[in-house]
Amino acid sequence: MARYDYTKLQNGSDIRGVALEGVEGEAVNLTAEAASRLGRGFLFWLTNMTGKGAHELTVAIGRDPRLSGEDITKALIDGLLPHGCKVLDAGLASTPAMFMSTIFEEYKCDGAIMITASHLPWNRNGMKFFDAYGGLNKGDIVDIITFAESDSMLNSMRPIPAKEVTEIPLIDTYATHLRKLIIDGVGAGEQPLAGMKITVDAGNGAGGFYANKVLEPLGADVSSSQFLEPDGNFPNHAPNPEDKKAMAAICARVKECGTDLGLIFDTDVDRSSAVDERGQEINRNSIVAMAAALIADAYPGTTVVTDSITSNELTTFLEEGLGLKHLRFKRGYKNVINKSIELNDAGIDSQLAIETSGHAAYKENYFLDDGAYLATKIVIKAAQLFREGRGISTLLADLKLPAESEEVRFPILAEDFGAYGDTIIADLENLARSGQIAGATLVEPNYEGVRIAFDRPDFGGWLLLRKSLHDPIMPLNIESDTAGGCAEIRKVLKPLLAGYNELDIEKL
Repeated sequence: MARYDYTKLQNGSDIRGVALEGVEGEAVNLTAEAASRLGRGFLFWLTNMTGKGAHELTVAIGRDPRLSGEDITKALIDGLLPHGCKVLDAGLASTPAMFMSTIFEEYKCDGAIMITASHLPWNRNGMKFFDAYGGLNKGDIVDIITFAESDSMLNSMRPIPAKEVTEIPLIDTYATHLRKLIIDGVGAGEQPLAGMKITVDAGNGAGGFYANKVLEPLGADVSSSQFLEPDGNFPNHAPNPEDKKAMAAICARVKECGTDLGLIFDTDVDRSSAVDERGQEINRNSIVAMAAALIADAYPGTTVVTDSITSNELTTFLEEGLGLKHLRFKRGYKNVINKSIELNDAGIDSQLAIETSGHAAYKENYFLDDGAYLATKIVIKAAQLFREGRGISTLLADLKLPAESEEVRFPILAEDFGAYGDTIIADLENLARSGQIAGATLVEPNYEGVRIAFDRPDFGGWLLLRKSLHDPIMPLNIESDTAGGCAEIRKVLKPLLAGYNELDIEKL
């Protein structure tokens, strides 16, 4: 009997692997067979969740422009069709649009698969799975892998004469949906963006449609946009709003062309960030502040759930400036989304879950982390302000930023890296709690790693040491409200970590 092992393809709530040869030391593990069986595992999972037979299900498949995307699409289709599943091929699409294929009346899919590896290099690819309730969770992916590795489970879905694959214009349907949101939101007729110049940078990913299918038909001048053409080689910069080269490229373009707004997307458009009319980036803490400012009037006092590395200044802006509540939780977009949903289930209003990476999920939008939806809300507000002679920067006028901010990543050399990291975190917590670190206070509650605040005469700030979500790494984030403060915090931390022989702190 054939044996399969797909556990190494799991990356939290996604599947990710090496799909193409060409990078030394990276052997292909996301093969056509693996993709086909994982697709069948998802189909089996859907039969259990919906109570339908495989032949009664409709599944949409879409992809970003990665070079391996078409081959993986074919492998998935070849796996699904023999079970009688109706397959809708969306072609080039975005991750949020794939979820919306379960919502739009034209399609009403039972499930959807997006073929993407987000911002990872050209040789990688992966899959994200959706049902009508949203993106699947980590435990669901474990189940899908279990099913994919089991011949008996997959073969229990009896073969049925295959239906034909139907090609669908999903991204057009999605663009129509976004245009209507802007028209209704701005309230200025069918050309609400007339007179505005907006720069879109898609990084040669799947987000180019936003310029020519959403903004331009509404009257915006998008001639300054760049890297809209899908190209899985990603020749200009990484399609990633967190990438410094990518942000520098769109900031420079906005300044050069004198545009009113810049928007930048990651490869599969589930993340976005912005650039204001001055050419200043709205990213990381600033994009969190922007996303919250857009709903503050409509939902006073709502709780904004963020990841763990957000700044003290952001908390001040959210709570004192906007009158909202801030819950700093864990890294991982599914973690912040699930926490926000949990709060609502407990009767605590939480309208926004957002990571500093640009994953923003609004309750009003199915808690879907959707970069194009966030961009749409920004465009609506920018258009309203444009009519008043103001720029989008005015929304963040009161947001203060730390004087310094940096991240260092320490490799863990221990075989049981998770337990080793836990020990280091617990030891630091005890030192801070017992007052053995001069001028330092343990920040509580804290939901990930150890966060320590510093308040000394010569510098102030904080550090967060945590474990990576999936890798033998301990990321250290430091921010200071004083120039030179990050270096001082590193000096304090270095002797505290020096005794851990299996933690490589050379970068400290």
